[in-house]
Amino acid sequence: MLTLKGKIGLVVLAAGALLAITPAQAEDASATATYKDIQATLGSVPDMFKTLPDVAVAGAWAEIKGVQLNPKTALDGKTKELLGLAVAAQIPCQYCIYFHTEAAKLNGATDEEIKEAVAMAAIVRHWSTMLNGSQVDLATFKKQTDDVFAAVKAKSQ
Repeated sequence: MLTLKGKIGLVVLAAGALLAITPAQAEDASATATYKDIQATLGSVPDMFKTLPDVAVAGAWAEIKGVQLNPKTALDGKTKELLGLAVAAQIPCQYCIYFHTEAAKLNGATDEEIKEAVAMAAIVRHWSTMLNGSQVDLATFKKQTDDVFAAVKAKSQ
């Protein structure tokens, strides 16, 4: 009878054998098909996709198409790109800032909306720094936040 250690070793050995016989060409074919889809969708294949290993291209493209480029999600394109810009400003990533600014404009964002998205990112970063650095008690913060929102809601009715 196999021990638990023996069973785990057998599973690891079987998984390794399975990986060893999986042809690499399957990933290459997937990457090739993905590059064709990117080309058809964007008109070219930006180098950023070529920085990925072939095994990652299809998944990365599926994520972008499924959320960022998908018009049937809960957020519209302009909102998604303004969020992308706000995050990019905080990372900071000059590539992402440029991309999401241009994409936001393409999706109808005005210069004021772009400035406001960046300002909101700065405000969130500021208060995150203050709250975390001051080690404000999270439970107290949540209670006070709930109280504020309850008061605002009651006032608006």
